[in-house]
Amino acid sequence: MRSALLTSGTVALLFVLNALFTGSLVSGFAMPPYILQVLCLAGINIILAVSLNLINGFTGQFSIGHAGFMAIGAYASAYVTVAWGDRFRAATSFLPEFARDGVLLLFALAVGALLAAIAGFFVGVPSLRLRGDYLAIVTLGFGEIIRVFILNIDVVGGARGYSGIPKLANFFWIYLFAAITVVVVSRTVKSSFGRTLIAIREDEIAAEAMGVDTTRSKVISFVLSSAMAGIGGGLFGHYLMYLHTNSFTFIKSIEIIIMIVIGGLGSITGSVLGAILFIALTEGLREFSQYRMVLFSLLLIVIMIVRPQGILGHLEFRHFFGRRRRLAAPTPPVIP
Repeated sequence: MRSALLTSGTVALLFVLNALFTGSLVSGFAMPPYILQVLCLAGINIILAVSLNLINGFTGQFSIGHAGFMAIGAYASAYVTVAWGDRFRAATSFLPEFARDGVLLLFALAVGALLAAIAGFFVGVPSLRLRGDYLAIVTLGFGEIIRVFILNIDVVGGARGYSGIPKLANFFWIYLFAAITVVVVSRTVKSSFGRTLIAIREDEIAAEAMGVDTTRSKVISFVLSSAMAGIGGGLFGHYLMYLHTNSFTFIKSIEIIIMIVIGGLGSITGSVLGAILFIALTEGLREFSQYRMVLFSLLLIVIMIVRPQGILGHLEFRHFFGRRRRLAAPTPPVIP
């Protein structure tokens, strides 16, 4: 009952905020388009950072191919809405317009997530048998293969980019899926399967010695993370209404890694904080465009020297408000 009330309250709050920011709730008031776009891109970054932290932070693997799975979800979902959107709306003409758009977006995101998960499976099965730097190099290569493959598909624009994508994603949908991503990863980590992933992170050899199928566990976490990255890519395409493979280079994967490193590997709250700080810093330094990347790199170096475990380390939001139990003092022995 409590979970249902919390879910309903979250959906209602996001709906009201979306109406308020777009000006449809209070006439004459609307969030400036630039600020609204930054907020929405921050929400997409949260999805990407939290999902990647499942692999890099909780499973202890180093993947640099997240942008490739984001690209699969973006292009697949965009193709669904562009190629089949009119027929889908005609088939659901009995629904209100906003409901038709919502159902179409959900269907497109489901297709993108499914294809990204399938790609994650075929990439993860051979690559996750490797460890350390070898795994990073292989995932980087697979990410670039995915990007170049999409670049040569004319049906999704090829080198010209993919335009004409309807703007179906907004603040409501982006932050709804950001909340879902946080909940899914949090529940996964707290489950028995999550404890298996943490055991692999701490000592993979010891986990294997205890009978854990480490390759299977890593592939499952990789597939789940890839599916969520596909959802983030689908929201990205349906918000900006244009896609180009230049948005999904290995630099994008590095940016997502920076988000979770700044916030703290193995911390969901840290991933959220890192995603917000990353876009705040990049946009805040836009006036110094020629020095922006240098200043940002120096800031990152300072953070790694002062706080190498990230801002939050392994801490979560609940740790700041939870009550700490004091250990009871031992009862002194009774001396006769």
